[in-house]
Amino acid sequence: MKRLIVVALLLLAGCTSAPPSEKPTFGGGTEPSVDQSELAAAKKAAGIEDCPATQGTAPGVRALPDITLDCLGGGTPVRLSGLTGTPTVINLWASWCDPCRKELPLLAKADKEYGDTLRVIGIDFQDADPDDAIELARVSGVTYPLLVDRDTETKAAFAVAGLPWTIFVDAQGRMVATERTPFRSYADLTAAIRRHLGVGS
Repeated sequence: MKRLIVVALLLLAGCTSAPPSEKPTFGGGTEPSVDQSELAAAKKAAGIEDCPATQGTAPGVRALPDITLDCLGGGTPVRLSGLTGTPTVINLWASWCDPCRKELPLLAKADKEYGDTLRVIGIDFQDADPDDAIELARVSGVTYPLLVDRDTETKAAFAVAGLPWTIFVDAQGRMVATERTPFRSYADLTAAIRRHLGVGS
């Protein structure tokens, strides 16, 4: 009974893991026609960084999954298991998720203030509107690299039950913690980064 209550509270705190029924989703045969050159131009205009190159894989049972995702707006695909060398915050979000809209500016601020001591990566999750996602990133001040998970490949690996969903990864590429509810303030976000990764701004 307690478990059911906890799950219900988590879902109420954020968006469900599927977009609203009136919105089509990637992977379901309803993907809209998207002009990749326009997406690339929008990404460049927003100042979104290129996706990072990855090499090798992280060892251990808590290692990031060996899943390769495309770079939102074009670029080199990223193998998640190769994200090593720098403590990393991975945030799953979508343009249809209202709590994500409120949280993204906080992550954008952290990305700028922490500099090279912390890497922030976004995963646009099950989003039928990549153009809306890039526009949301632009207005939120997001310039860190963005990946796209059209077919919810990361859902099982990250146990995603709602959005936003944030995974903390140490420099060895090991998942050390997951935050399942949105951050309400920058202080809450920086406290979580310090607690999970031992990194201060």
